Amino acid sequence: MNKIIKTKFLNERVKLFEIESPLIARKRKPGQFIMLRISEEGERIPMTIADSNVETGTITIIVQSVGKTTSELQKLEAGDTILDIVGPLGKPTHIEKFGNCVIVGGGVGAAIAYPTAKAIKEIGNYVTIILGAKSKEYIILKDEVSTFADEVYITTDDGSEGMKGLVTEKLKQVIEEQKIDFVLAIGPVPMMEAVASLTKPYGIKTVVSLNSIMLDGTGMCGGCRAVVGGKNVFVCVDGPEFDAHEVDFTILMQRNNIYRDKELECNLEKQANEMQKKMEQNNV
Repeated sequence: MNKIIKTKFLNERVKLFEIESPLIARKRKPGQFIMLRISEEGERIPMTIADSNVETGTITIIVQSVGKTTSELQKLEAGDTILDIVGPLGKPTHIEKFGNCVIVGGGVGAAIAYPTAKAIKEIGNYVTIILGAKSKEYIILKDEVSTFADEVYITTDDGSEGMKGLVTEKLKQVIEEQKIDFVLAIGPVPMMEAVASLTKPYGIKTVVSLNSIMLDGTGMCGGCRAVVGGKNVFVCVDGPEFDAHEVDFTILMQRNNIYRDKELECNLEKQANEMQKKMEQNNV
């Protein structure tokens, strides 16, 4: 159980894991996530289930190295085992026949958007996907979404692939060219806020998936608290998807940055320890 079956780097900072987890594979629905821990002394971290295969009993997660735990997780390879996995957690995505849909994935947000976009297409919606990143090497899952999406657009900050600019610039073009019924945006908080601001004047139903600080994934710790529609919600049990026009993005960014200095301190400590080990090995 929890054995890693396959790994693959999608770019220098993002790695795909296919993990043996038959029960979660059977029960998982688009939009849900897991909480995993790789060691007894380690923290639990949330990871969206990017895909699953009931026949093989596996789930797929895509991990971006952003801190100590994700960096340690990326060191694991096929044959290794993850200590524990809990899930599926969170409310599944509400899937219906919207009509003309646009799915916006910024950076590693494409991994979270992928299963929902696929499910929305499977019930007969017209699906346009916009993927954005700093440069072409950071675009992920382009080939995978191209197998089912009706239209796929790429934007990069440096213009190395697709349109030079932000995903919101391409989204505005699409909105002005055709009637859009539904937008799902997943990625960095500033990007999701920009999408919400763009679609609101058009009256387009818009949903975002929030990636908040989580400790347990059951609502007990309160770490993932957000403000939606003027009320406190827990992202882990009430979400992770919410009406984009109701989310207080200012408070969300403030809460997500609470431990930023501590994370930086931990990363610097980790780098110092690794350098010390190398120096000791060289002296042996």
